[in-house]
Amino acid sequence: MTDPSDYFDYRYDVSVARRNLRRALLNAHTALLALTFGALAAMGWGYVSTLRPVALRIDQETRTILSNQKSVAGVLNDAAITLLPQDIVFPAPDAPVPDRQPIAIHIARALSIHTDGAVIHQRTQTQTISDALREAGLLLKPGDRIAIDGAFVEWSFALARIENDHTLHVEVQRAVPILIDDNGARTTFYTTAPTLGEALRQAGLILYLGDDVSPDLGTPVAPSWEVYIRRSRAATINVDNKTIRTRTRSDTIAGLLKQEAIELKDKDYTIPPATEMVREGATIQVMRVREEFLTDSEYIPYETVWQADPTLEIDQRQITQTGAEGMKKRTTRVVYENGREVRRSVDREWIETPPVTQIINYGTKIVKRELTLPNGSTATYWRKIRMLATSYTAATSGKARTHPEFGVTATGMRAGIGIVAVDPHVINLRARLYIPGYGLAIAGDTGGRIKGKRIDLGYDEVNLVLWYKWVDVYVLDSPPSLDQIHWVISDTPKERTTQH
Repeated sequence: MTDPSDYFDYRYDVSVARRNLRRALLNAHTALLALTFGALAAMGWGYVSTLRPVALRIDQETRTILSNQKSVAGVLNDAAITLLPQDIVFPAPDAPVPDRQPIAIHIARALSIHTDGAVIHQRTQTQTISDALREAGLLLKPGDRIAIDGAFVEWSFALARIENDHTLHVEVQRAVPILIDDNGARTTFYTTAPTLGEALRQAGLILYLGDDVSPDLGTPVAPSWEVYIRRSRAATINVDNKTIRTRTRSDTIAGLLKQEAIELKDKDYTIPPATEMVREGATIQVMRVREEFLTDSEYIPYETVWQADPTLEIDQRQITQTGAEGMKKRTTRVVYENGREVRRSVDREWIETPPVTQIINYGTKIVKRELTLPNGSTATYWRKIRMLATSYTAATSGKARTHPEFGVTATGMRAGIGIVAVDPHVINLRARLYIPGYGLAIAGDTGGRIKGKRIDLGYDEVNLVLWYKWVDVYVLDSPPSLDQIHWVISDTPKERTTQH
């Protein structure tokens, strides 16, 4: 039988042995790790000591990496740059790394081209969009439009103007031809517009409201469409104190006025005439004509007819028919053009009421009467006339004393007392007269102011008496022959009668 203490000794020995073994193994591992780290450090130091900076210029961006590669391809591998066939690198990948210049990398642009119902994926190094499309085998036709990322660009658009950081979406809109007949001038225009109106705008054609376009501007564009444009003409109309600027396709001015709902009434007319053709830029003046008829009245004086009446004594009068003024009327046509009077003429003239002739009978019966003079003697007179008496001398007759005819009257008599001046159409010259307060006299003179029932009594300068009063003048016997008698004498001047 085994002694238990031996068992415990055995277990102790095994435990110690195991601990020693683990310690030995740990020491071995530690030594190996140390050796490994040392080797790695030596290798790393050797690697780091061989690194050098290399410049990379990718498109417009430049960056630097550390590499100990000898070839360009190795540097690109270290930089994790994968090139596609369309990309360009300089120097070439198999060339050694340059010492004094960066490695230039031109990344090809990615294009997604939508055209003719297809999508083409393309990578390119070309400078313009048209070159890129040509490289993709697409031929641009006149009028075709190019949109990049939704914005339309010219064919010569430089791709370098867009950052090379995404795929460019390119759309090629194919233009279709349309034939434009513009007032007979025919041209073919290529367009990508969806409607006819937009197509004409693209063509740079200016349309006016008065122009006629067929088909309608909203018509969708289709290849080989024929578009007819009939141009309107600009015109200016001056009418009713306003100016209308418009356009028309009417041939005549009359048609233009109808288009603008301008009506010519009665005698209205236009300048130029409405029958003339409308010319480009024409100015038409509408003349509004208005006529006005004015009626005015004019009195017609009546005539006076004198009839001899032997039953009436001389200087007596009798109205046998009272005169009445007539009435003449006249209609005047007044023509206004645009509110301004341009013409006035008599349209009609007529006698509304004829005048009534006044008939006056004058007496031709001569009756002689006796007149007692202040000295008691008598004289026969055949006519008595109420007259305004004034007085004068040779000195007041208007002639200078040195004048050869100073003091000589119209009958050759010498002016002075007893010589009176009369109107020969009232009292015959050389007639014998009697003037109360003056005396007997002879009608021997006339005067410029002695007209009608005026008498100027003559005096010598030393005995002048001033007269200015109405008196009865007696014409003494004998009367002249009947043909020398002034049966109807002037009623002027008229004596004023004082009313109480």
